[in-house]
Amino acid sequence: MENKYTREYLLGTGVGLQDVDHLKTSEYFNKESQRYISGEISLEEFGKLIKEYYKNKPNINENELEADNVSIKIGELIQDDSFTFTVGQFLSIHRYLFEGVFKRAGQTRTYNISKKEWVLEDDSVVYGDYRELEETLQYDFSVEKQFNYSKLSIDQTIERLAIFTANLWQIHVFPEGNTRTVAVFLIKYLRSLGFDVSNDLFRKNAWYFRNALVRANYTNIPKGIYEDRSFLVKFLRNLLLGESNVLENRLLHISLVKNRKKMSRDEKVVDLMKADPKIKTGEIATELGVSLRTAKSIIASLGANGIIERVNGKKYGYWNIK
Repeated sequence: MENKYTREYLLGTGVGLQDVDHLKTSEYFNKESQRYISGEISLEEFGKLIKEYYKNKPNINENELEADNVSIKIGELIQDDSFTFTVGQFLSIHRYLFEGVFKRAGQTRTYNISKKEWVLEDDSVVYGDYRELEETLQYDFSVEKQFNYSKLSIDQTIERLAIFTANLWQIHVFPEGNTRTVAVFLIKYLRSLGFDVSNDLFRKNAWYFRNALVRANYTNIPKGIYEDRSFLVKFLRNLLLGESNVLENRLLHISLVKNRKKMSRDEKVVDLMKADPKIKTGEIATELGVSLRTAKSIIASLGANGIIERVNGKKYGYWNIK
């Protein structure tokens, strides 16, 4: 199975996903990983080396222990194409990844949680009620399993996948390790749908992936902030279509939403184009809360005044701020 996916992809995805919980692999792991990547040892042998290392280590850094072991287990899971779209599969992924790390690996949480998020200025997403986790999980899986993708365009398909992924994450079945479990499940689910996801996006942008899930599930009406799946859609378009949408964590921070409310409409458009040079006119209209015709008029005015220019045409081009 290792021949189907590159060793860099398997291990890189595992290591990269530790970033969602600010975990870093040990120096020993990083050194020995080169033996695996070069083909000197298998992933299974690499795992045994790590276990022996910690077995004989007097002072153990628990965070490094978790990052080292879970990175390898993620690689093992994503190199295996076997998959069933069931709640049981989802729970078993968490169990496999975190057995020996968390006491209740593979089991739903028994209490409600909140998590301070940098991107939300230390506010928290409202997560699922622990008393309804299994019922909610079964419902979401049932709806997704019955959903017919055959009549959707690729754009609509990605929007739909963003909805399912955001909802699955928001339930937050597990108190810890939830995002890493969702990511591994998503990779295997997307492959079962025929998508090639063997790129390095999760390795390089795991923290963005988590923040995009946060923004997809956060609403604060008094502050004028609403659930926004556009960031998650950009991530999925890069993952599935090989696009190059800008994935910068600072652009997800809610301060940009609040500051944008104080700008003129021209300034807002320029700000949106800076954040995403490939943004579509319809998306700009939605962000401003104006008609498509008004958005086109603002863009035309900015172009006529030499503030912006369109590069490489209407369909495949991008906005350049002059």
